[in-house]
Amino acid sequence: MNERTFRPGDSAKLEDPERLKWLPPAEVLARLDLKPGETGADIGAGTGYFAIPIAARIAPGKLYAVDLQSEMLDRLRAKLAAPGVPTNIELLRGDASTTNLPDASVDFILLANLWHELDGHDRVLREAGRILRPGGRLAILDWRHDVSPPPGPPPAHRVPVQDAIRHLEANAWSLCGSADWPFSYLILAGRDSLQATPGRRTG
Repeated sequence: MNERTFRPGDSAKLEDPERLKWLPPAEVLARLDLKPGETGADIGAGTGYFAIPIAARIAPGKLYAVDLQSEMLDRLRAKLAAPGVPTNIELLRGDASTTNLPDASVDFILLANLWHELDGHDRVLREAGRILRPGGRLAILDWRHDVSPPPGPPPAHRVPVQDAIRHLEANAWSLCGSADWPFSYLILAGRDSLQATPGRRTG
């Protein structure tokens, strides 16, 4: 962890109803092209803002909800005990560079509001390449630097979308698409050069 790491004591911010207005989970997930029966990893899953709706979309597939902080996993575990919540979620303690997932075990990876917190992006991308199946896809959702906070981290902590794309391309990832919301950007990337034309925007 570092000074940019989101703290469990601030987890109430993750449940703020206003967040549903400026970052609707359904809109984000629609970009991920999720399919029933897929296996995925939500890395930095937090309290399950995306993990729970993802699991519902890919059932009977499986979602690994990975988080470094046991307090966050405990909060998500409590949610999973409620009636009607998807049961196809497995909680796993790990981080973006050491997920503890097997090789070629997932069809997609979501890093939501995590990229700006990470040290060693090269290691993170190597780990993503290791756990993705052939043709798998990586989604990076993070904070725009060209809008004034709040919400989100201070401007000095944010990674411009162009920098994130350059880092992906330098590590042999191809851009499959991108989208923007009032405070966030989404990048979709893959390792198969036949998946998409680099630089094409889908939103």
